Amino acid sequence: MQKIILIYSLILGLYSCASYEKYRQITEELEIPAQIYQADFNQTWAAVIQEMAKGRYDIAFANQETGKVKTRWMDNTLQVNFTDSFGGSDKVKAAEYQILVNVAEGFSYGRKVTKVTVYKRQRVERDFLQGWKEIPTDGITEKTILYRIGVRIENDNKIRAIDKAKEKEALENF
Repeated sequence: MQKIILIYSLILGLYSCASYEKYRQITEELEIPAQIYQADFNQTWAAVIQEMAKGRYDIAFANQETGKVKTRWMDNTLQVNFTDSFGGSDKVKAAEYQILVNVAEGFSYGRKVTKVTVYKRQRVERDFLQGWKEIPTDGITEKTILYRIGVRIENDNKIRAIDKAKEKEALENF
C-alpha cells in the first residue's frame, strides 16, 4: 500500500512540475504593467473605455461593476513577422493577441485613486501541427495604453479646472 501511495505521489509531483513550466514565465519573469491614477473610478473607467475604442480594440466584454475589459483575439501576424524579421527565428503562420484591462478603486491618503492593470496575451502558430503557443509580450502595447489613459485623465482634469474657473468668474460678474 505504501508503494502505491509513493508511486502515486511521485506521478502527481512530476505532473505538477510539468504544468508549472507552462506558467513559469508568468510567475517569475512577467510583471503585469499597472498604473495608479489620482482620479475616481468613473473618470478612470470612462478614460479606459475611450482609449480602448479609440485604439481600435475590438471589445468583447466590458463590465463597469467588476472593472474588467476584455478584447477579442485580434490578428497581428504582420507585426510579429516584421519584428521577427530582424532576428533569427522563422516566420509565423499566424499570430494574435488579446488585451485584458482591470480597473480597481482605492484610497491613498484620504483621496480616491484607481489602479489600472493591462495584460496582453500573445500567441503564435508556427504551423498547423504545432498549434497555438503563448509567448511573452514586449510590454510596449500595455505601457502605451496606460500612458494614453493617464493623458486622457490629465486632460479631463484640466478641462474641469477651466470650466470651474469660468463658472466662478461668471458668478462673480453676475
